[in-house]
Amino acid sequence: MSSNPQRPQIPEDMKAFNTKLIDEIRANGGQIVSGPLAGSKPMILTTSGAKSFAERTVVIGWRPYGDRYAVIASNNAAPQNPHWFYNLQANPVATVEVGTDKFSVKARVAEGAERAEVAKLIDYYERQQALTPREIPIVILEKV
Repeated sequence: MSSNPQRPQIPEDMKAFNTKLIDEIRANGGQIVSGPLAGSKPMILTTSGAKSFAERTVVIGWRPYGDRYAVIASNNAAPQNPHWFYNLQANPVATVEVGTDKFSVKARVAEGAERAEVAKLIDYYERQQALTPREIPIVILEKV
């Protein structure tokens, strides 16, 4: 067995995978009920495209951070940040669905001491960071 960590396998058609997952989450009160992620309660994040301004919806993990939400832009440890991160940089106001709640948030990147504090709250952050040489951004989403 190799000591080098491996990136998790990504579905071939990520868009179709995401659409199916979003439908399942919405149909089950914010929870995934099938497959390897069964029992988890991810966040559905809808951003505005950085250039197109078209709505883009993805499923991401999150952790509570006081009355805010902490997420990491790991992109499955790919060499580049995920599209949703670039969308939030261009248009920081987005829509979030957690459980059965749907609300607007404003995104910002955690820096310095806050970044270190929030990283400790995200149990999978270090595993993801170990898989890529780029610094994975930690994003704070605050209700607006």
